[in-house]
Amino acid sequence: MQFEVFEPDIEVNGTTVYAIVAGLGYFTNLSRRYFSQVHIGTVVNKELRVDKNGWYPQSAWLEAFKQISVQVGDRVLFNIGLSIPANAQFPPWVVDIDSAVRSVDVAYHLNHRKKGRLLFDVKTGVMSEGIGHYGYRRVSAERKIISVSHNPYPCAFDRGIITAMAHKFEPSALVVHDDTKECRSHGANTCTYIITW
Repeated sequence: MQFEVFEPDIEVNGTTVYAIVAGLGYFTNLSRRYFSQVHIGTVVNKELRVDKNGWYPQSAWLEAFKQISVQVGDRVLFNIGLSIPANAQFPPWVVDIDSAVRSVDVAYHLNHRKKGRLLFDVKTGVMSEGIGHYGYRRVSAERKIISVSHNPYPCAFDRGIITAMAHKFEPSALVVHDDTKECRSHGANTCTYIITW
């Protein structure tokens, strides 16, 4: 289900939060209003300032997402998702569409922490639980990837992230929600995206 944390004490890094603010573009009044209401960032001279080195509660961040969803809808959430990969940390082994889509889950965990510890340890390769996952399954003998998202973020936002990552290596890639499967925007636990090129 979107907008509800899986576990308490999860935080999101400031670089990722900054990407969201940048992704709102023309909707800067929304970012200023909704993020500052949940104590993410500081308003200075009518501009929302986010500490890129800071950490923010995931619960507050999701509440701001929820308000943005209600006020302006999925198109803005999709655009925010498109902006995430430009500022997020990704592993150096991302070299093609397959590794790009696979890397979303690693990057997701690298940009979140629980009780002060990153949810992915780069040195050991150990991924901790608490925020869900972005799945990856290559369909053999086809130019197709299936990604099942099981996390608290909005469906349209995730489609934006996956689209941006696919386009890094395959500009013609098409990412669609599999409407034959359940959807978090309708109260389900997962969403399934089909990537073709």
